[in-house]
Amino acid sequence: MLQKRGILLLFTLIQCTLLQAQNNNNLSVFNPQQLFQQQVFASTGNMFRSANGAPGKDYWQNQADYLISAKLDTLLNSIEASETITYTNNSPDNLPSIWLQLDQNIYKEDARSNFYSFKPQLISPTNKDHTKGYQFESITLEYKGKIVKADYIVTDTRLQIRLPQELPSKSKINLHIKYKYAIPGDFGGRTDFLNTKNGKIFEIAQWYPHMCVYDDLQGWNTLPFLGSGEFYCEYGNFDYTVAVPKGVIVAGSGELQNEREVLSPVQIERLNKARLSDATVMIRTEEEVNSAVRNTEKGWTNWHFKMSNTRDVAFGASKAYLWDAAKVNLPGGKRCLAMSVYPIESMGRNAWGRSTEYLKKSIEYFSKKWFVYPYPVAINEAGNAGGMEYPGIVFDGINDQAGELYWVTAHEIGHNWFPMVVGSNERRFSWMDEGFNTFIDVYAADDFNNGEYAPKRDGEYAPGKGNPADEIVELLKDTAAPIMMSRADAILGKYRHPLFYFKPAYGLVLLREVILGHDRFDYAFKMYIDRWAYKHPAPEDFFRTMNNESGEDLSWFWKEWFYNNWAFDIAIESVTNSNSNTKDGINITLSNLQKMALPFTLQIIYEDNTKDTIQVPIETWLQANKHIINFYAEKQVKSVIIDPQNLLPDSNRKNNRWERESL
Repeated sequence: MLQKRGILLLFTLIQCTLLQAQNNNNLSVFNPQQLFQQQVFASTGNMFRSANGAPGKDYWQNQADYLISAKLDTLLNSIEASETITYTNNSPDNLPSIWLQLDQNIYKEDARSNFYSFKPQLISPTNKDHTKGYQFESITLEYKGKIVKADYIVTDTRLQIRLPQELPSKSKINLHIKYKYAIPGDFGGRTDFLNTKNGKIFEIAQWYPHMCVYDDLQGWNTLPFLGSGEFYCEYGNFDYTVAVPKGVIVAGSGELQNEREVLSPVQIERLNKARLSDATVMIRTEEEVNSAVRNTEKGWTNWHFKMSNTRDVAFGASKAYLWDAAKVNLPGGKRCLAMSVYPIESMGRNAWGRSTEYLKKSIEYFSKKWFVYPYPVAINEAGNAGGMEYPGIVFDGINDQAGELYWVTAHEIGHNWFPMVVGSNERRFSWMDEGFNTFIDVYAADDFNNGEYAPKRDGEYAPGKGNPADEIVELLKDTAAPIMMSRADAILGKYRHPLFYFKPAYGLVLLREVILGHDRFDYAFKMYIDRWAYKHPAPEDFFRTMNNESGEDLSWFWKEWFYNNWAFDIAIESVTNSNSNTKDGINITLSNLQKMALPFTLQIIYEDNTKDTIQVPIETWLQANKHIINFYAEKQVKSVIIDPQNLLPDSNRKNNRWERESL
């Protein structure tokens, strides 16, 4: 999006003729006391979260481990399952009740989401499109060897279990749940099924009751699932088995445990070859798909997966899947496996035939640049969801091709860093995963195949394909626009992409390219990832880490960019001789006309077209809305330009340039 520019700070002696003044009659609304006031953060550091942005010495989080046995009925389009959750209360509190999320209940006719004004494309049931949500056969509790029937209530997409006695701090309880539900059709968005010429494709996500997060910030996080704000999950270990009709392939989060039971010897041989191959290897061919479709053999096959230290799992299932794979090279000599599953209709070098290449290269770049991919397998699955992420697996569009498929693949697998590894609360702060992930996409696109699909400006995460500095201006002018710190579900549809994706990503680009530079930004950003891997950071943990590890108090930036939508307009008010003696140089009078302030480059162009640049720091605006720079040069000045490369979101570039009038 924005490339690194060298900026020089050069002051040299001049002998200068009289320069014409340029007056600017605009009134300034900039208030330095407002922007630079201290105590921006709502709280000070404590034993759980340090003032420097790191987890405190007594930081804690609870754990949820899952053992699930499920059956996917491909005729009835339903899931039937039994689940055991081992819940560990690591908090200092005794818990009188515990809460679970029931995401499938969003499809019920009386769901709160039906009265929600914004229904995102990924989940949009109409008045006709509903299911009955979760139907429970039984829910029991097991504590200290004793099993009792659970006392529970269901409220929309939440379930509360009222315990017969408090769950003490540092203790565990087992929940045993038997349930079933009807899988929504294409209206399901994130979890659905669709028909292809060789059979149905099932994308199965949010498919089991899972624990709400209990943390030191909110206690129980029980915001209902409405579809816009996504997820907030506890970490734990998953052991799950999916029974499917014979001939159906299951592609699931984690690592397949029983290859010999579900794959042919030749498919196992191909998988072993793929584990050592940088080139994509076919695991299940077109011929094998056609054979599976013709096969009428009855019976069921159990696919067994495990995944450790993760917050969720999902899977795809179909007879129609082609399957290919390749090795992913990770730092330190480590390896994992990238795989893609897709129907015959999606094959081809201009389409899903390159999916595994896109997946592999994205993981290699993100791992080298930011944090090593932690899981043994990564899967790209072609279906109806059209762009949705889960740990170790992403659901992308069955019809995606070329750059569109690359961009969505890189973006969705990038979510394995935010929020799968860095486990932020998406239901409150979507920008902490969508924005951060969009930011790392920008540089991944530059890196992939010498920029084959760069720059990353595909329109889904920004209003258009122009200069992002100009695009953001329209949002900053919109007085009705909410701020990024608003609850995710409270942000209207038209502001969703600008505030979830574009503005936070562009803000990080500004930090890296303009405010901090690559070295300081990268060090601090990687420190944030390392500190909060597999934990639950809040916005202030990010802000504090960036402040401390970059060595800059960026409170002014967090205030103007994240807590407000302030506009930015720096103007050249006048350029004059310093005094009657032209050897004393020129005075450049700058005005800050809007509420935002940023450091910027000031370019001096001489009559012979040589140039000098001044890097104007943020401290320029600490005390006033106007500043005079006294500049010395050896040659006659022809023009002065603010932000010559248009990196900044200036709302009026017409006042950014001064030109010497001919005598």
